[in-house]
Amino acid sequence: MSLKRFVDIMWGLLALVVLLLPMLLVFLAVKLTSKGPVLYWSDRVGRHNRIFKMPKFRSMQVGTPALATHLLSDPNAYLTPIGSFLRKTSLDELPQLWSILKGDMSFVGPRPALFNQEDLIALRTAQGVHELMPGLTGWAQINGRDELPIPEKVKLDAEYLQKRSLMFDCRILWLTFVKVIRRDGVSH
Repeated sequence: MSLKRFVDIMWGLLALVVLLLPMLLVFLAVKLTSKGPVLYWSDRVGRHNRIFKMPKFRSMQVGTPALATHLLSDPNAYLTPIGSFLRKTSLDELPQLWSILKGDMSFVGPRPALFNQEDLIALRTAQGVHELMPGLTGWAQINGRDELPIPEKVKLDAEYLQKRSLMFDCRILWLTFVKVIRRDGVSH
């Protein structure tokens, strides 16, 4: 087991204990404010371009097309009553602790692409980024998140591939915390 995987498991278990009550509250809020399942299981591209199921608290209405949010004609029209709040606070991402503990994701790495984001998948593969475990957060997320065009995201993902280390991951985690608190880079 690599040091990074060991750290992911330890931090994942700690986060699960600390965040259990907030997760239960979000679970109830989603259940009480919209019809449908509380969790949305999204087909995502993982390490070596393998597809895995990634959970999120559902922030969009049932029946929303399985597209990257920026490709929807009016993303706000698909949001649940608390969807905007969940996305802006990144609370919708909390169930991904499951994916980290399971080994499909890491705390830090490139965000997992949707199965149908062929342009992003192709560019990442060409840069060798597909060899990395996808992350809950990453270098591209703290440098623009939703606002970055795909080639710029891939450039930052490739930079992470070259610079990756435990210290760099700690820096990214800290900067992610700061960005989430400030709600920087969230467009919907």
